[in-house]
Amino acid sequence: MRENRDGLLLSLVYGKLVSENVDPIEKKPLFHLLPGSLSYSIATVGCNFRCLHCQNNEISQYSRLYGGKIPGTDRSPEQVVAAARQYGCRSISYTYVEPTIFFEFAFDTARIAHEAGIKNVFVSNGYTGAEATRKIAPYLAGNNIDLKAFTDKFYREVCGARLAPVLDTIALMKELGVWVEVTTLVIPGWNDSERELADIANFIRSVDPAMPWHVTRFHPTFQMTDRHATPVATLLRARDIGMAAGLHYVYVGNIPGEEGESTHCSKCRRVVIERMGFRVLASKLENGACAGCREPVAGIF
Repeated sequence: MRENRDGLLLSLVYGKLVSENVDPIEKKPLFHLLPGSLSYSIATVGCNFRCLHCQNNEISQYSRLYGGKIPGTDRSPEQVVAAARQYGCRSISYTYVEPTIFFEFAFDTARIAHEAGIKNVFVSNGYTGAEATRKIAPYLAGNNIDLKAFTDKFYREVCGARLAPVLDTIALMKELGVWVEVTTLVIPGWNDSERELADIANFIRSVDPAMPWHVTRFHPTFQMTDRHATPVATLLRARDIGMAAGLHYVYVGNIPGEEGESTHCSKCRRVVIERMGFRVLASKLENGACAGCREPVAGIF
């Protein structure tokens, strides 16, 4: 997605958007950043991972699968911000593929959106260098980061990457004041052992126990069709493990109707935001706190 031309590294995907959608912010998933609002979601082709189970492989792995000319509709940062405002979106999400692939365009757009009072959100695999993280952080309100597993074996064999840089990015984003939520797609036989789930939960707690953890259901796709969808019982057990580790907010994803979709007060355990899938059904927050016991709920409300 970049090319060295006489010593100058150029982005080949700047402004070439292959996806522009109005999504609920819960789809990212971000449950503690303007819940119930809309987010203008954009992507180019490309990714720095090669995940065997990527549900967006047609765009993330475009060059490897298809080659040829890079596709996309030309957009300027100003046009993206204007579209977000037109559709009543309170944020812009850089998503569907790893946003650092189109970092230059995301950065230019994020600065303009920030000045316009529109929040910026990354949906990321966390493979972002410290310099790029520090550069984007002042304009980034939130980042949902995939913590795909807690072993280098998984990252090497499934993603073509390493674990440590992801852990570093999660910690650094939090340190720089970005609201971070973590997602783990639980894959049978790969990252679903109680020990590994506990390792993930304990790491998140070490950064911030109020950092939400989304444990979501895997469905066979792309080059990983050799195993079945995640049993519901596994996800409910993962949620229990996260809560036992001391995390305040653990969510079960990709199973609409489960109790694990709603936000509970970390003190009195009342439901403060009731959800069904990507929809907020009811909110019992008052000035960012539980209406029952007045305990603050972490996030951006």
